[in-house]
Amino acid sequence: MATLTEHIIKLTDHRDRELLELTLSKALIDLLRIDRVVIARVLSEEGVKRWLEVASLDVRGGGKVVDPLRVDFDSLRELADEKDRLRCLQTRSLVEYAWAGEEGPRISFIPLFADSASDDEGVIEVHSGSALSQGQVQVIEDIVHVFRNMYRLLAYSDRDALTGLLNRKSLDDTFYSAVLEEMDHGLEGETAVLEASVLPVAERRHRVPPNYWLGTVDVDHFGVINDKSGHLIAEEVLLLVARIMNNTFRTYDRIYRLGGEQFAVLMHCPDEALVLAAFERFRANMEKFNFPQVGRATACAGFTRVTADDSPSTTLERAERAVDYAQRNGRNQVHSYDDLVRKGLFGDAVKVGAVDIF
Repeated sequence: MATLTEHIIKLTDHRDRELLELTLSKALIDLLRIDRVVIARVLSEEGVKRWLEVASLDVRGGGKVVDPLRVDFDSLRELADEKDRLRCLQTRSLVEYAWAGEEGPRISFIPLFADSASDDEGVIEVHSGSALSQGQVQVIEDIVHVFRNMYRLLAYSDRDALTGLLNRKSLDDTFYSAVLEEMDHGLEGETAVLEASVLPVAERRHRVPPNYWLGTVDVDHFGVINDKSGHLIAEEVLLLVARIMNNTFRTYDRIYRLGGEQFAVLMHCPDEALVLAAFERFRANMEKFNFPQVGRATACAGFTRVTADDSPSTTLERAERAVDYAQRNGRNQVHSYDDLVRKGLFGDAVKVGAVDIF
C-alpha cells in the first residue's frame, strides 16, 4: 500500500487539472479503510446549478471519471436534491449521514474547496462502514489540502492574466486530453482519462470525436477602440467581453483568450445548429451591451467541427477563416466554416470522421 507521502508526490506530479480528482480519489481509497469515494462538482447553466459526479472509485476497483464537456446538463440532479451535499457546501464543514444507525455505515461529506468566494464548488463523499476516526479525518484533511494547493497552482498557470479566462496553453492541453471521447467502444471512464494522459501526441491526433466544436471570436474594429479610447479602456472592453462570454456559454464549455482581441470556445454538442445558436446568443448579447466610454461594440465569430485528423492549430485556422469571411462581409456576424464550405464559398471539403463530403 502506498504511503501518504507517495500519494502527495503523485498529486504534485500532475500538470493536468483534469486528473487531480481521480488521483485524490485513489489516494483516499488507498490510504483509508473505506468503501467508496465520490467527488461531485457544481455546474451551472442559466442560473440553475446541478451536481456532476466527476469521479467515483470503490475499494473493489470499480469507478468512473466524467468529462464535463460531454455531460447532459438537464440529466443532472439539482443542488437541493442532495441535501447533505448542499449543507456541506454551505457550511464548508464535515457533514455525516448515518443511514443505518449511529454505529453503522455512513457517508461523510467534506468540502472540496475551502474558499467560499471561489467559482469552484464541490464535495467529497466518503462511504465507510462506520464513523471516521480522528486519524482518518486528519489524513483526509492533509491530502485535500495538497489537492487544493495543486488545483490553485495549475488553475493559475492555465489562465489569462487579464481576463481570467483559459489561455492558449490550456487549449492545447485540453484538445489532447479532455476533448478525447474514445473512439474505441468499451474504452471509457477512468481508463479513458488515464489513456488520454499518456498517449503520444501523434496518436492522440487520430482519436478526437466528431461532436466537438471549436469557435473563435474577434472584437470588431478593436484597433479603432484602442486608438480612440486608449489602452486602459480597450482592456476594460476585453474584460467585459470575457464577462459576456461567461454569462452566455455553458459553465462546462471551455472559454479561452488567445491574445489581443481574439477569444475561443471549445464545446461538445451533437448538432451544428445548436452551436450556431450559442454563438448567435453571444453575438446578440455583445451587440446590445453598452460598453462604458465606448458605447456599442460588436464581434464576429466562426466555428468548425473538430475532426479526427485535427490539431489545435488546424482547427483554429478553419474557425478563423470563417471569422475572416464575416469581417469581409459586414462584421457582427457568426458563420460555420463547415456551412461555408457546403455552400461552395471555400474550396475545401468538409470531413466527418473518415468520409469526405464535397
